[in-house]
Amino acid sequence: MSCRGGPPRGFTLIEVMITVVVIAILAAIAIPNYSRYVVRSNRAAIESFMLEVSGAQERFLVDNRAYAANLGALGMSVPAGLDTRYDVTVTPSAAPPPGYSIVATPKGSQVADTDCGTLTLTSAGAKTASGASTACWN
Repeated sequence: MSCRGGPPRGFTLIEVMITVVVIAILAAIAIPNYSRYVVRSNRAAIESFMLEVSGAQERFLVDNRAYAANLGALGMSVPAGLDTRYDVTVTPSAAPPPGYSIVATPKGSQVADTDCGTLTLTSAGAKTASGASTACWN
């Protein structure tokens, strides 16, 4: 004999739909925040690399009395993971006094970094960005 007055088992369709809506709202908030975090962390990593290149350029100048024409001459390359997000170029200038500029151009998923865009570091220490934000170089 079965007992029909026992407690119900399982979830109703309304309960499941409320859970789905709550999860969708949380995802709509969390995913854009995470994406912005990834973009900012990639930007910080390429800025650190650009500062390393700048130091290597100064050492190269002491040894060779000229700045290196590219990353290969410095024995450097863009770190794995950042090479798919940025193109880094080194451009020496021969005009007295000699100088250089290091330019990191976003590509791939990093193009979403519209706040800062292309980052530039010069031999004079000038740090600029093509975007509208003033807080790109921290």
